[in-house]
Amino acid sequence: MSEAHVLVAGIGNIFFGDDAFGVEVVQRLARRPQPAGVEVKDFGIRGFDLAYALMDGPQLAILIDALPRGGLPGTLYVLDPDLGQLGDEDSLFDPHSMHPLNVLRLVRTLGGTCPPLRVVGCEPGMLGTDEEPATALSPPVAAAVPEAVRIIEKLVREACESLAVPAGQAH
Repeated sequence: MSEAHVLVAGIGNIFFGDDAFGVEVVQRLARRPQPAGVEVKDFGIRGFDLAYALMDGPQLAILIDALPRGGLPGTLYVLDPDLGQLGDEDSLFDPHSMHPLNVLRLVRTLGGTCPPLRVVGCEPGMLGTDEEPATALSPPVAAAVPEAVRIIEKLVREACESLAVPAGQAH
């Protein structure tokens, strides 16, 4: 098992506007002190890397991503996905695009199991395209980043407290 017990993973494409939300949040988190056993990492669009990191043994993974759910741009969501609802779809995995559900399916396809997950998402307002890239977050999504950092730090603290191994027991 890797040293990290909690994996905080930023997901997104920096050329697609608000899709870079997860990347921006983990870049801010990476500049702040983290408890022992917490790994903060920008996965960008590297789905295979994230799949292998999820199989590397974290006790909890917190995924951060743009999450269109129909709310106002900048709205933050904290979800506890039901991994039993992944389905058995044999979707083609595009290594240049990372849809989190496909990454979770890839973990299963590779013979692994996903750790418990929390998802912190932000309602996007503006997404770029291959034809018209956007290299900045929209104002409402940029304004949501500091609150997302606070939420994730709280989730990490709670996870570290609940995952703590009592004194005298090995990890």
